Amino acid sequence: MINRTVFFISDGTGITAGALGKLLEHFPSTSFTQVRMPFTDSLDKIKLAQDAILLAAEEDGGRPIVIMTLGSLELRSTIKESNAYFIDLFTTFIDPLSLELDQKPLRGAGIAHSVMGSKYNDRMEAVNFTLNHDDGMTNAGLEEADVILVGVSRCGKTPTSVYLAMQFGVKAANYPLIPEDFERGSLPAILNKHMSKVFGLTIKAERLHAVRNERRSGSFYASIDNCRKEIATAEGLMRDAGITWADSTSRSVEELSAIIMEKTRKRTNK
Repeated sequence: MINRTVFFISDGTGITAGALGKLLEHFPSTSFTQVRMPFTDSLDKIKLAQDAILLAAEEDGGRPIVIMTLGSLELRSTIKESNAYFIDLFTTFIDPLSLELDQKPLRGAGIAHSVMGSKYNDRMEAVNFTLNHDDGMTNAGLEEADVILVGVSRCGKTPTSVYLAMQFGVKAANYPLIPEDFERGSLPAILNKHMSKVFGLTIKAERLHAVRNERRSGSFYASIDNCRKEIATAEGLMRDAGITWADSTSRSVEELSAIIMEKTRKRTNK
């Protein structure tokens, strides 16, 4: 397997550069050694980055890849004197868009932090809301929720909720469907006045059995028969309530979040 070193160089936190790094996932035959260099906001720090790039090139026997979000034209020009392959947020995306809009872009450190998603403060507020409303922890402020996920325990509600909050600034609450709901034959009553926001998750019984068995091996909770029964009952409740749901068995949180955003975008306005 080929090894290439990838540098994530930013004048801020490097979160946006890291997001651009998702491009590397399209090349599974290459092993990428990642080096993160946030707050590279001076020529002295650029020099340190250049030295590291040169050393990596010598060790790998190939040009390093540099994914960078540097607002300063001087810093960008200087680092590009290095022998590397550059993926530059500003040159590739921001500057051409500036020409199209006939408008000068903001270039201060940290500006790119919010280019590819909701504003930072909005995301942090959404994350706090989501963590406080995990697994039906509280019903307070539920009217502020953009999305409310329901499904059986361990079907992926929490990671999907957190991803929605962190990436899109979506306030996502989630409720596990439990034996009391199955016996009653309906979704939690607190959700009745928020049904337009409710989205369901389901999962294949075999996958749920494997996940639960890691947590509580050999328990009735994790047994394949109980998993099948809970899933069938939960899907029946969601069907009766008229809500949309998605199967999380073979989908990543990114895929699930995209489906949820597509289904609920008119309501969330995010």
